[in-house]
Amino acid sequence: MQEKATLQSHKMLFFNTFAFTACFAVWMLNGVLVTYLASNQIYDWGPVEIGWLMGIPVLTGAIFRLPAGILTDKFGGKPIYTGLLFLCALPMYLLSYADSFWFFAACSFGFGLAGVSFSIGIAFTSVWYPREKQGMALGIFGAGNAGAALTTLFAPTMLNRLTDNGANIEGWRELPIMYAALLVAMGIIFLLFTTNKKPATHNKPVREMLKPLSNIRVWRFGLYYFLVFGCFVAFSQWLVPYFVNVYYMPLVTAGILAALFSFPSGVIRAAGGWMSDKLGARRVMYWVLASSVIISMALSVPKMEVFSTGQGIMAKASGTVTQVLDNAIHVGDRVYPLKVKTHGFEDLDEKMLVFPTKESWQESVVEVGQQINKKELLAKGVTRIYFQANVWIFAVMVVFMGSVWGIGKAAVYKHIPDYFPEEVGVVGGMVGVLGGLGGFVCPIIFGYLLEWTGLWTSAWMFMFVVSFICLAWMHRTIMRQVELPFDLESKFSGLLRAGGENFLAPLLNWSDKFSVGVDEIDRQHKHLMHLINNIDEVIDKGGNYETFSPIIDELVEYSEKHFAYEEGLLKANHCPEFERHQQNHTQLHKELTDWQEKTKNSSGEKLKELMVILRLWFPGHILEADKRHAEYLK
Repeated sequence: MQEKATLQSHKMLFFNTFAFTACFAVWMLNGVLVTYLASNQIYDWGPVEIGWLMGIPVLTGAIFRLPAGILTDKFGGKPIYTGLLFLCALPMYLLSYADSFWFFAACSFGFGLAGVSFSIGIAFTSVWYPREKQGMALGIFGAGNAGAALTTLFAPTMLNRLTDNGANIEGWRELPIMYAALLVAMGIIFLLFTTNKKPATHNKPVREMLKPLSNIRVWRFGLYYFLVFGCFVAFSQWLVPYFVNVYYMPLVTAGILAALFSFPSGVIRAAGGWMSDKLGARRVMYWVLASSVIISMALSVPKMEVFSTGQGIMAKASGTVTQVLDNAIHVGDRVYPLKVKTHGFEDLDEKMLVFPTKESWQESVVEVGQQINKKELLAKGVTRIYFQANVWIFAVMVVFMGSVWGIGKAAVYKHIPDYFPEEVGVVGGMVGVLGGLGGFVCPIIFGYLLEWTGLWTSAWMFMFVVSFICLAWMHRTIMRQVELPFDLESKFSGLLRAGGENFLAPLLNWSDKFSVGVDEIDRQHKHLMHLINNIDEVIDKGGNYETFSPIIDELVEYSEKHFAYEEGLLKANHCPEFERHQQNHTQLHKELTDWQEKTKNSSGEKLKELMVILRLWFPGHILEADKRHAEYLK
């Protein structure tokens, strides 16, 4: 990565995003094209075949993301991206000759390679930006997801024009040729106007580059990305047949509404990067996953009309039925009023109904002259529940879901440069693989669920389950495990180099090895050490959070002032690594506030574990960062 963003960095971000937008538009073509061909009965494809054809390009783009990320880390983004664009153009062109399911599937597998552009672009973008700017940069790059919206918005109209509104149905074959030309043009642009750059680890052997994949954190991020990216990809295609079948919409209108789902999600990804930089990726992910659970649960309720048994009428005494009317039954001298069915229920489709609507009425089950015994049923009750699932309310909720997932995509990828700064291509590729697999398997699962249940909303029921699992796992990880800081290894090595073999002793002891040669800075460091020792003593004596909370509050407040004082000196003395040191302070303060939050409901043993982190946090920063920049603190 670079220490500072430059004009060249922004230029490369532009071309990366431009190419990714084109690739994503190509990647999502089957969502519109397969729906069009099936709807016009050009091919006899059912929900399962449609699900497979939508999923095959996504599968290709998923399984090859990891090798593409490795190649990008090894050779740089320019040759890999350019080669990909030219390579995908060939199967896209051959799609114009497809005449069977297997021919179509083979071409889809080929042009599905366009999906690996994501891992290439992530790695190629990150090397041009410093860590503190990568959340925003990667969020802007991810806005290329809007390519899906461009396809769902314009491809249906193009198909209508190319086929003369169905008069020349074979005209659909010109659309793949246009997309192939787009890929070739983008490849030429990328070849001529971009500059290659490799990360510092490009000389590592492949086995060494793959080493981060053994970290469970990579797979946890992959699960989140399965939801926020994979399911986004799946619905970018699935929503077109969804609107056509559930709401009887023309293909063009369905494409516009599907584009409303895709486009905001892509654009808002940049905002998600900014939010992750400012608020923290963990907090953003909490909001994203909780929102996904709530919205998917609401969308799971199908458009339906349910008839059920309601409250009936029983005879209060024996007698003979003398008269049966629409609104009453006469038995001897007694009159039993009936609840009459209203006539306004049939036009409910013309209204906008947010909530389910209920109507109840009663129908006679006896005849005139019939002898009735006491407590015998005279009229049965009928209850009708109608839920409109209004298309506009549904569309608004879907667009909001897409936007939430767009923010989540940026939040997931914000973690990667922090934890794996020199392996972004490999780690980003693996996370992308898992996310891409979501885009592959979800349309297929949707197809099978539709066949088994007969409910289009079964897809949203599946989303609810996946969202809940992600949220539960994330919450359990944060609440029940101690999340060590990402740079803990450097803190250990710094302490050991300073002869800190006793760094896990009950108390931190000041010595000359901690001095930076500036009296005021040393005085502030001693006070911070004093506060940490006080907390340690309270915990060692069995104290709870209430006992030491005033001390931890002072520690948080004082460390913030201390960091500001140090940053003022570093900036005034033109420290060449000022931004990196400042970012280190930001991360340390976040670790400290996280530590403060975790201790509120922790047991005595857990407090001791957390205290180890606090004792590492302070001396590690002094020995690694402050002493390195000591000359700029004077």
